[in-house]
Amino acid sequence: MEPIDVRKAMLLWRRHWLRWFAPGAIPGPVRRVLETIAGSGGEAVVVGGCVRDLLMGLKPEDWDVATSLPPQRVREIFPRTIPTGIEHGTVTVVSGEMGIEVTTYRTEGEYSDSRRPDWVSFSTDLVEDLARRDFTFNAMALTSTGKLIDPFLGLRDLARGLVTTVGSPSDRFSEDALRMVRAVRFAAQLGMELETDVFEACSEMADNLRAVSRERIRHEIDRILMSPNPARGFQLLMETGLLQQFWPELVEGVGLAQNRHHAFTVWEHSILSLEGMSRIEGSDLALRLSALLHDVAKPRTMEEGEEGDRHFHNHHVVGAAVARRMLSRLRYDKKTMARVEHLIRHHMSLHHYPDMKDSAIRRLINRVGLENIDDLINLRVADRAGSGTKEEPLSRGTMYLLNRIARVLEEDAAFGLKDLAVDGNDVMRVAGVAPGPEVGKILEKLLDEVLEDPSLNDRCILEKRIEEIARRS
Repeated sequence: MEPIDVRKAMLLWRRHWLRWFAPGAIPGPVRRVLETIAGSGGEAVVVGGCVRDLLMGLKPEDWDVATSLPPQRVREIFPRTIPTGIEHGTVTVVSGEMGIEVTTYRTEGEYSDSRRPDWVSFSTDLVEDLARRDFTFNAMALTSTGKLIDPFLGLRDLARGLVTTVGSPSDRFSEDALRMVRAVRFAAQLGMELETDVFEACSEMADNLRAVSRERIRHEIDRILMSPNPARGFQLLMETGLLQQFWPELVEGVGLAQNRHHAFTVWEHSILSLEGMSRIEGSDLALRLSALLHDVAKPRTMEEGEEGDRHFHNHHVVGAAVARRMLSRLRYDKKTMARVEHLIRHHMSLHHYPDMKDSAIRRLINRVGLENIDDLINLRVADRAGSGTKEEPLSRGTMYLLNRIARVLEEDAAFGLKDLAVDGNDVMRVAGVAPGPEVGKILEKLLDEVLEDPSLNDRCILEKRIEEIARRS
């Protein structure tokens, strides 16, 4: 007896489930839109990702409606509408507190700019409309009564766990090259594989991605990074040649062995670290980017030791600069770039010196920033998870250091200028100096002394030190 394919069985069960529970599964505001259009003599269905998500037992993020009515007629029968894309047949209907995109069935012309069709023709045929969509599991429709309309066997492909295009992959990717990255994104999000023809088309047409705007690529990369399977997503990007089109720096680590501390190549370690970070609760986009890119400069800093061992001196410093250029290339915002750059630059801070003095720990916190300590700990955990050695994600030495850091933090010591018992106004008053660089130099001197001995962080003591420093200068 053949084993039961649980995924397939669940999807087939859900197909029948829709017939009974679709009226309840479809939100009231969406259902009212469907019923209003039907009451006005038109045909209306929910389409695309919301149908796919319902079949997979996921909560749809957006609800899209397709209709046989032309956009002007849609605007006439609903009191509150917004012509968000009326030239392409899309009207946003405000129903309750929801804004629901209602799009007229349509056919399309060629995609000369590899993004938008040259022309759009409205239609009354739902199957014609579904035929223009990218992937089979996005080309399904659902009526208000729960009838599933699936002319391109999207349910079958969901059950098989395959990302498959509607029609020829090369045709779909010629229309919009970003669909290749979207294919990978769906594989990472839904735990699927690329169908053989889709994989081959991505590999053959990867160069076309260079014509796509960096912002659009970034949007898909972010969704891969935040998916349940980001490592699998980046492995597919590398295997298809898509990754080389926007982040070739990462590909430099493919096949590059490291040293006895790592069982994996630089590339393998990078995506396994990303996987490790994805398992940490609350890991956000910047943390996942940091895990993926923290060793990106190892190929450029590699040196062979006398005994054949490999060293990567200053790879964290070089890597921070490389990562910033990579993120800038995809138009990431300044805040994200600065945070990732900072974490990569300091990701080695918790690797060594578990026996450092408390004063050194305070200087460490001052250098990396108190607000970044938890992020660096998470990055360290992800780094160790991707090493492939038998060691625990955090060695005893690192655990000891972290406990020391926790104890120092509990002491309410000063870690930065803002923690000092005096400020710039005090320096100018006591030292009798005007605003300028000298004020900052005195404050830095005071902070250095307080980092060495927190008991000095007393207003009277520091004012006396200001007087002494001013007399000497």
